[in-house]
Amino acid sequence: MTTADTDRRTVSFESGGTNCDAWFFAPTGNAFTTDAGVPVVVMAHGFCGTKDSGLEPFARHLADAGLAVFAFDYRGFGLSGGQPRQRVSMSGQVADYHAAIDAAGRQPGVDASRIVLWGLSQSGGHVLIVAAQRARTGCDDVAAVIAAVPMVNGLAAGVHHYPQVGAGSMLRSAAVGIGSALRAALGRDPVMMPVVGKPGDRAALTSDGYLESYLAIAGPSWRNEVDASIGLELGSFRADKAAQDVAAPVLMQIADLDRGAPPHAAAKAGFAARAEVRHYPCDHFGIFAEVADSWFEPVVSHQILFLTRYLATSAVTA
Repeated sequence: MTTADTDRRTVSFESGGTNCDAWFFAPTGNAFTTDAGVPVVVMAHGFCGTKDSGLEPFARHLADAGLAVFAFDYRGFGLSGGQPRQRVSMSGQVADYHAAIDAAGRQPGVDASRIVLWGLSQSGGHVLIVAAQRARTGCDDVAAVIAAVPMVNGLAAGVHHYPQVGAGSMLRSAAVGIGSALRAALGRDPVMMPVVGKPGDRAALTSDGYLESYLAIAGPSWRNEVDASIGLELGSFRADKAAQDVAAPVLMQIADLDRGAPPHAAAKAGFAARAEVRHYPCDHFGIFAEVADSWFEPVVSHQILFLTRYLATSAVTA
């Protein structure tokens, strides 16, 4: 199903029997166009994010450069369907990426053999997993991968957060997460917690300034709550193990002052993926256009240069 919305189209596609909501941005140039069509960038947000929360500036810049863009919400988040709401499933979100790739390839004018996987934060890890899975099965439709401020190792993220929150807070969060998972197993309502709060709050993200930054990018479909069992999902998340199996060119964009996703873990994953690595002197949210002291312009410019190098069909200089 497709509906018009100004200069973008809203598209519905199915993943796991659930309707997911996406935006499709048609390219405004032809620098990447061949007789088969134009490459399509498939993008989703990071931890509990929604496509209306800071993704559109990236999508529009990429579309203005001549690429099609397909931005979607995971099941249970934003405008996508699915129950339970606000529960993160790493494997479920990876499956949603695969379904979104298929849906993006069906859009008019798209070259389904040239897929660009684009992720940030948690989805920066997902795109490495998805690209590796498709490469292992002999599928060669992934032409490039962009992982911005990626979260690639849940255990490393926990160690990274320890000095910020302390042992007591981490133990309490783990206990609440286990309790929420047990309640879900018994068919009861999960325990919910805020996605982001101020330092000292009982929230998933509590670094100083993170609440203000997340609220600056938050769109109307975003909700500041998540199933507390997220800690159990994050603890076993190891996208870095998939990095060496990615066959496509990779751009890894690291925020050197990142208090959310460990920069050192991203750097190791980038090395394993044989990636082009770019560094920025900012924190996790510093890559978004909407925050103060944003590094958005160089971040998106480097993305376009990277894709131009590998996918452009007209004469350009990087």
